Amino acid sequence: MPSAEQVVRDFCAAASTRDPEVLRTYFSDDVVYHNIPMEPAEGIEATMAVIGMFVGMCDALEFEVHHLASDGSTVLTERTDKFTIKGTTAPLPVMGAFHVTDGKITAWRDYFDMAQVTAIFEAG
Repeated sequence: MPSAEQVVRDFCAAASTRDPEVLRTYFSDDVVYHNIPMEPAEGIEATMAVIGMFVGMCDALEFEVHHLASDGSTVLTERTDKFTIKGTTAPLPVMGAFHVTDGKITAWRDYFDMAQVTAIFEAG
């Protein structure tokens, strides 16, 4: 079974597929996905609805991982998430915290400036 760090690295790389079915494979059924400025998505279906909304709004997506630290089942990432909408790429600085159990992400929290997200998607 891959380490928690490897699961998160693989997930961040897979984000560029923008394929919800590919991304779904990284999560446990009871995952909690919390974009801290918003309400948490609890469970796989709610999580996939949020992910589907984000990937559906952009033409391309890349999670550029700058730093990663792991301690057992916890993995922290410092990233720039790059959303491309109508030919324009907008970078979003993000700090993420992931918890991985039995090779699946069971919790994912991202911390970012909601005003930047609103500006990115309104410009698109």
